[in-house]
Amino acid sequence: MARAVKILLLVAIGYGVLAYVVLPLAWEHYEHQPGLAGKPMVTRTPTGIPGDPLNIGLIGTKEEIIAAMHAANWYPADPITLRSSLDIVGSVLLDRPYAQAPVSNLDLYLDGRREDLAFEKPVGKSAKRRHHVRFWQVLEQGAEGRPVWLGAATFDRGVGFSHDTLQVTHHIAPDIDAEREGLLGDLAAAGRLEAIYYVTGLGPTLKGRNGGGDPYHSDGELGVGRLVADGEPPVMTPQRLPAPAVIELKRTIWPRIAAALAGRAQ
Repeated sequence: MARAVKILLLVAIGYGVLAYVVLPLAWEHYEHQPGLAGKPMVTRTPTGIPGDPLNIGLIGTKEEIIAAMHAANWYPADPITLRSSLDIVGSVLLDRPYAQAPVSNLDLYLDGRREDLAFEKPVGKSAKRRHHVRFWQVLEQGAEGRPVWLGAATFDRGVGFSHDTLQVTHHIAPDIDAEREGLLGDLAAAGRLEAIYYVTGLGPTLKGRNGGGDPYHSDGELGVGRLVADGEPPVMTPQRLPAPAVIELKRTIWPRIAAALAGRAQ
């Protein structure tokens, strides 16, 4: 009996060290962009509720980002005004296009400020389903000597009420990693990326919730795209910079975890 208790105690200690010390330390990596260490990786609502997590980064100037997003068929989002609010309501109710609809009526902040840029990619006719992303400039000069922008890319699956504030808002799909990869893929297909690499973002998350109360899950990595500089020719096959082996292993097995989560939710 005493031996069994000792074994259980050792297993419990081993689990604690692995789950709360070894893996968190192993999964934190900023080898390609050291300046991002310690930066917040979750946006906040005006009341301080955690909002959408950051899952994507771009390296380049504001002008390069705008040109690249246009080339990838992502539209700049209109500011929220009475006119744009009426237009988006009409788009949802009448199922008519509104390619530049405002990203959301729920303000999100990073380091106390709203996004610098916002883009979206419509799906179907109505503005109730769309891909969208907000970007904040977080470093004037990163490892490449160029500005670093971080963004929250999500897919709006429909319109409804916020679970936390009861305000009318878009509800996001839970797989935010798919949105990260989709946007990077669009930019790569347009020839606008020189390189793609990953650094630590939010960290592995099984049951996160955003400012509207919507669930999400993620491998916790921040996918970073280095944009083709102004005047340079398109790059149709961007270089993919390696991450540490434990990170590559995590990214290999995580899709299975995400698939299991999706199956359980059905």
